[in-house]
Amino acid sequence: MELQDSFYPRAQYIETATGNRVSRASVLCGSQNIVLSGKVIVLSGVIIRGDLANVRVGRHCVISSKAVIRPPFKKFSKGVAFFPLHIGDHVYIGEGSVVNAAVIGSYVYIGKNCVIGRRCVLKDCCMIADNTVLPPETVVPPFAIYSGSPAKHTGDLPEATQDLMTDYTKSCYHHFIRVKDMPPQAKEGTTKLIEI
Repeated sequence: MELQDSFYPRAQYIETATGNRVSRASVLCGSQNIVLSGKVIVLSGVIIRGDLANVRVGRHCVISSKAVIRPPFKKFSKGVAFFPLHIGDHVYIGEGSVVNAAVIGSYVYIGKNCVIGRRCVLKDCCMIADNTVLPPETVVPPFAIYSGSPAKHTGDLPEATQDLMTDYTKSCYHHFIRVKDMPPQAKEGTTKLIEI
């Protein structure tokens, strides 16, 4: 299925030298500890808590609006310690999801309004369905589909998941177009977008 083009005003996004597109309406706490590897889309309302620990996001990832990315923590007798969070390449994180995982592999799809509990490990090529709550320290194996609250293994992904996720995230990036780059016939219907 071909994705529709979505247009954004140039003034509302920062584009870095490596092609990351970050909304000015997102909150990147401790930005010196956040590494976006390239061609990452961070939509409006996203909160990334780099002030707690390092957050590293791989290439061609999409972080949808109102998602929260927080490094995992562990309680000790002397207090709380935060640990770095690493997200692989070609990962899609849905709208309104809260991610508190230790590691998210590559080619992972996380649906809308999910809660990924602290110190979870999501292996490569897995999927978390919409509205899923993953209990803390859950390990999601490769090619597994988890859904429900609390999450259970409800299905398996095809062997082509790596290619499908690569195509999907690259397609998201290519169809996310600056208003300046829009074809003339598309500009007519998007005057409201420009006025924002």
